[in-house]
Amino acid sequence: MAFYDLSREELHHFMPEIPEPPDFDQFWYETLKDTRSCPLNPRFTPADFHLTEIESYDVTFAGFMGQEIKGWLLLPASRKKDLACVVQFIGYGGGRGFPTDWLSWAAAGYANLIMDTRGQGSKWRRGDTPDPEMQGSNPHYPGFMTRGILSRETYYYRRLISDAVRAIETARTHDGIDEDRIIVTGISQGGGLAIAAAALDGRVAAAMPDVPFLCHFRRATTITDMSPYKEIAEFCHTHRDREDLVFEVLDYFDNLHFAKRAGMPALFSTSLMDQICPPSTVFAAYNHWKGKKQISTYTFNGHEGGEGYQFLEQLDFLKGLGL
Repeated sequence: MAFYDLSREELHHFMPEIPEPPDFDQFWYETLKDTRSCPLNPRFTPADFHLTEIESYDVTFAGFMGQEIKGWLLLPASRKKDLACVVQFIGYGGGRGFPTDWLSWAAAGYANLIMDTRGQGSKWRRGDTPDPEMQGSNPHYPGFMTRGILSRETYYYRRLISDAVRAIETARTHDGIDEDRIIVTGISQGGGLAIAAAALDGRVAAAMPDVPFLCHFRRATTITDMSPYKEIAEFCHTHRDREDLVFEVLDYFDNLHFAKRAGMPALFSTSLMDQICPPSTVFAAYNHWKGKKQISTYTFNGHEGGEGYQFLEQLDFLKGLGL
């Protein structure tokens, strides 16, 4: 794949302004207020996966409007003090799988809470969390991007972002975790959730969005024909009279708005040949990020990003922050 987006120099100065709903903050305040009216009820049940150096826990907590969300918590078996915790969100179509899929952070000495993704987890890694709200939605293009998209109240990502905030709150309840040293991360959809959850929570110590999704919907849907953004374009292709409404709803979920509200340190990553999450959409969120920030840019890579190289960057980044 050749370069198709803005030049590297243009990317570093790309700060588009998109319509921000006047009640953006109020919408999310009310959403989280209603969700928090339901007891969090975190449960950490020991799970034996024959890992001698890592403790595994099956996690359950109340996400959006009290709906049950699954996850894993992994802890180094040998530890002397409360740990910094990496709360990790999963890419599009994936689920929590098994603890054996998530060993890196615990092996590096961190607690690691992995949030399952409601309704997903059948495309490339198994999931265990249903989405009770999936019935009664508007007609949608196959996938998750247009489920409930004709209303901000019913849109799928309202539920998923709320779950992500509650996952952070769940990590804080565990007595082996230092509640002041919570870090959020994820790849693609997981990176997008990390941005939104960091901004809405406001207390996390750092964020590490890796090739993040859910950034600058208005641009992404017009410069790439790859899924998942293509799902939105295909919906509008069929529902020609709903285009304006679709993007008015998406403005409540665009990470450009969340990035403006995020004041903690951040390490982003992007790839200049990424056709799934175009680099200009990632830089649009990165350039709007309010806190101290840095970005790793991989010139000849696509959506796989930096992979192991980026994990090493993340370890160095957290060490530099004293985390």
